[in-house]
Amino acid sequence: NVPKKEKVRVMQLAHEGASTFASTISQVVVNFVEYDQKVWIYNSEGVKAHDRRVRTRLAISAVATKDGQMESGFYGPGAAMGFEFFNMVDPRAAGERAARIADRMVRAEFAPAGRMPVIISNEFGGVIFHEACGHALEATGVAKGASVFAGKLGQKIANECVSAVDDPTIPNAWGSANVDDEGTPTRRNLLIDKGVLKSYMIDRLGGIKMKMQPTGSARRQDYTFAPTSRMSNTFLLPGEYYPEEIIAATDYGLYAKSLGGGSVMPSTGEFNFAVKEGYMIEKGRITRPVRGATLIGKGNEVLTKIDMVGNDLERGQGMCGSISGSIPADVGQPTVRVSELIVGGRN
Repeated sequence: NVPKKEKVRVMQLAHEGASTFASTISQVVVNFVEYDQKVWIYNSEGVKAHDRRVRTRLAISAVATKDGQMESGFYGPGAAMGFEFFNMVDPRAAGERAARIADRMVRAEFAPAGRMPVIISNEFGGVIFHEACGHALEATGVAKGASVFAGKLGQKIANECVSAVDDPTIPNAWGSANVDDEGTPTRRNLLIDKGVLKSYMIDRLGGIKMKMQPTGSARRQDYTFAPTSRMSNTFLLPGEYYPEEIIAATDYGLYAKSLGGGSVMPSTGEFNFAVKEGYMIEKGRITRPVRGATLIGKGNEVLTKIDMVGNDLERGQGMCGSISGSIPADVGQPTVRVSELIVGGRN
């Protein structure tokens, strides 16, 4: 019922915030996404379930150009709610955030390469857990033994400071739902508790193969896909440190403020991620911005090398693609420090 001109105005504000941020900004693209999905699920075992999923998202991409070099910045906040989402999110500030990343990175020098401590910021930094570890905890791979975490329930797989959950019950969160796409009521699922693997994310077929109960984790893009186990709102739980304490305790390393795309092999946990916004840490302080950094490692090894966890949990929004289509997924974490990680860059 909201007039289109009000939605256009939101996009205009986001565009203005990005395009006027700095003289280096050469291109801005704004996407306004909204949908109202009604789901009915019936099966031969007597399940009769329905759900309604309303979601809204604003996605801004900005490109900065300087001396023949180009860098991009992106910010895409979203929630499971309607236009009232913009009572909580300032479109102009969202545009400025995307532009700030692009502008700062196009002015930055290239990152050094080598093994070093890496501090990964909160919010969308959680994509590293989503990709490098979360997919390997889905029954899709675990049931076939094609996961580095298969057969490890009850075993210690991470440092004691690491706990993680998948929670599709968070009100209005981007990846939330009342029932999953097989009609199973959703629930908060504790995946890792103080370093110990407690649960997987399980759909009905995966549960039959694994002889375990479904966890309300079956998801699909729409009725044209068969549902399978997927993440919803997946994040690391907060720890005891202030982010400033973690930085101050690090003599030298990389601060990954924002992560971009990456790839992962769930059977081995091997991954690589682009750092979209990075800074060097020197003598316990964030100093100069750096670009072109890549994080390389194995998800199961990273979990054991997280040695400090912050108290500043935030979540970010994204779209996750797999065999059951593209679905909204929340990622998140507090600021964390990985004691050693391979950083790809330029020496």
